[in-house]
Amino acid sequence: MKSVIKRLIGNDAGATAIEYGLILSLMVLVMISALESFADGSISMWNNVSTRTADAISGSAS
Repeated sequence: MKSVIKRLIGNDAGATAIEYGLILSLMVLVMISALESFADGSISMWNNVSTRTADAISGSAS
């Protein structure tokens, strides 16, 4: 029984898996944040294109 407990205490595989999981979750959070920022900019750009196109078609372009 003591040898099993010593082997479990000395095993680092679980700690490494947890560290990789934390790193992966941090990377996912950064990717989601970057994607949200890109999406906001893209939506703003396409709204501007839509507004200018509608103004040009209606003849009230400035």
